[in-house]
Amino acid sequence: MTTVFRDDCDVAVIGAGPYGLSLGAHLSSAMVDTRVFGRPMSFWRRNMPKAMRLVSCWEASHIADPDDLLSLDAYAAVTGLGRREPLRREDFVRYGEWFQEMALPDLVVRNVESLESGRRGFWLTLEGGEAINARRVVVATGLANQEFRPTPFRGLPAELVSHTVDHASLEVFRGQKVAVIGRGQSACESAALLAEAGADVELICRGPIRWLGSQTFSQTPRRSGAWRVIRMLASSPGPFPLNWLNAAPDAMHRVPPGWRTWLDSFGLRARAASSLKPRLAGLRVDAGRTVHRARPSRAGVMLDMDSGSRAFHHVLLATGYKFDIAKLGFLGPELASRIITDEGSPVLSSGYESSLRGLHFVGPSAVKSFGPLLGVVAGAGHAARAVTAHVLADRSGPTGYRSRTPRREAFAPRPETASQLNRTAPQGP
Repeated sequence: MTTVFRDDCDVAVIGAGPYGLSLGAHLSSAMVDTRVFGRPMSFWRRNMPKAMRLVSCWEASHIADPDDLLSLDAYAAVTGLGRREPLRREDFVRYGEWFQEMALPDLVVRNVESLESGRRGFWLTLEGGEAINARRVVVATGLANQEFRPTPFRGLPAELVSHTVDHASLEVFRGQKVAVIGRGQSACESAALLAEAGADVELICRGPIRWLGSQTFSQTPRRSGAWRVIRMLASSPGPFPLNWLNAAPDAMHRVPPGWRTWLDSFGLRARAASSLKPRLAGLRVDAGRTVHRARPSRAGVMLDMDSGSRAFHHVLLATGYKFDIAKLGFLGPELASRIITDEGSPVLSSGYESSLRGLHFVGPSAVKSFGPLLGVVAGAGHAARAVTAHVLADRSGPTGYRSRTPRREAFAPRPETASQLNRTAPQGP
């Protein structure tokens, strides 16, 4: 198809998950000419197992809109869902699709295949070959293509080793002997879902499972604004009192990078909800094990561990994600080379703007700059408000790119952290 070039919008948002939808709603409400590209809630629908439940509480699972009219409470009232906690993945996906229909009926249901620099901003090439010009771009692709696969499992075929991101359902493993690698929420819930689907499951992890404090979920919503805030803060990533700091991205952004990395290590530590304990009863949990090698065998795959070798039909990796802009797949090499990164994540200034003026990143890609809250749904509101405020403030410039902070000053690394910038992501588990 012949490429068609158009000067189409002020802001293009790539991604239609909770962050992209929230941002699109805020920008549109602020009368910013915005186009949002992607298939609504596609990652949640296609890359998370059926029957999975959200670990975040009800108050921390709203997709943010500027007038607070499209909350989870509003959706539950309209559809008769009721207050169900923990919330099922299927219900959250339907909520996101409803949000999109209400806030962004003109969403462009096409993926972006490439992003390049242009004279007046950026060129986005869509599925089908059409190219659109945008003065500013926000990358809100979430965890797509960011799964982490430890070294011992790389290079093995998908029929032997897969990641949780590869499955919308785990019922295909019925009757098989499956090893689940990991000890966080995804690992524990995947192990429970596999067992419930009829698989013979063993959970293998490097250390003991860390359980989140038990939560008592009320079926009757509490209308107090203070209660809602307290519940949301309590469900922020990390142990108390760090979760309260993690709930304040602006404060986390001001913390020196070295300290922020240390704080993130606690906020992002693998944990699982205590509500999963009964579902794991009777399952073998082999904690404190290190897998040195995974190799094909007659039965399927053999795991060589410090405790000996074990054979399985399949290995399911629940080893989380590690963001790296190189894995996005649509960034042009010239454009990518101009983005300052820290272990693959873009280094962001205020307004979630990268070192390449006019290019912003929100969601998990912003965790290293703004803290663990950006890795969960609850961070979407802050990101949407901050980016929208930044766009409106920069409109006063003749080209739409006037920055409030000098670029050299905004991205000059502190002496003690200069070696952290543009580092290569570690290759080990």
